[in-house]
Parts: sequence; C-alpha cells; structure tokens
Amino acid sequence: MSDAFDYFRAYAVRALCKARAMPKGRMKHLQLVVGRIYNLLKKEAAFGPNTQRLEDFRAAQKLESSLDRRPGDRSGARLTPAAQQSADREAR
Repeated sequence: MSDAFDYFRAYAVRALCKARAMPKGRMKHLQLVVGRIYNLLKKEAAFGPNTQRLEDFRAAQKLESSLDRRPGDRSGARLTPAAQQSADREAR
C-alpha cells in the first residue's frame, strides 16, 4: 500500500464523521459526497500510483472547504493571498 491510500482513508474517515454530526439537509448530503469521493480515491490509490488523482483530490478539498463556510457568508467567498497560501500549506 502507498502513503496516498492512508492519506485518502484518513480524509474519508474525517469527512464522513463530520457528515454524521451534521443535521439533515443539503450540507450534510454534500459532506457525504465529499467522503465518497475520498473513498473512491482511496480505492484507486490501492492499485498503484497515479498523479491524475491529485486534481480530483484538490476539487474535493475545495468543495469541503466551501462547506465549512456559512451559506450566507459572501465576504469569505474569495481568499486573500495570505489565506490562500495557508490553505495551500494545509493541503500538503
């Protein structure tokens, strides 16, 4: 197994646990979708290295981070350069 498998598994578990704690609704559904994406990436990573998964992983992370923001909060829609750099560091 590769390290990618372990990382994707950890992200999937965290996303699904977060979804279980949420009340019913659209946000919970989207959080479950993110968890499913991480699970699919985990299964692909088990078969071997593939750099094409990184784009899917980044898209899932972007969706998950947008779910963390409050729906009515439009001021945080765009990241400042400093916030974007810190988000990039957390993604690594």
